[in-house]
Amino acid sequence: MSPATAPPARKRPADPVLEHFYNLKQATVRLGLATEKEDDRRGQDWLRRGVNRKPQDGPKFPCHRMAGQLMFSDSDLATIAEFAANKVDGRSRPRRRRKPAPSGS
Repeated sequence: MSPATAPPARKRPADPVLEHFYNLKQATVRLGLATEKEDDRRGQDWLRRGVNRKPQDGPKFPCHRMAGQLMFSDSDLATIAEFAANKVDGRSRPRRRRKPAPSGS
């Protein structure tokens, strides 16, 4: 390196940004899987199974474990929604098409 050129500037790592976090119940409401009613538990089991999924069954849902709870950030929920977009859940099958009625000529 010649004395006339300056060393390349080092990039400073970006400062971490604190996102809003949701507990399991709040995350299901945010994803539209449940309502805010106290007894509405829809979607919670699905989120838990996605977090604990085995690698051969597909990608795990991103989450954070804080104080013994599953917590989801806004970016985690966006990723989960992308995973679930137009995904066949394994229970559904292609529709059977009816054969056209024979024409009586």
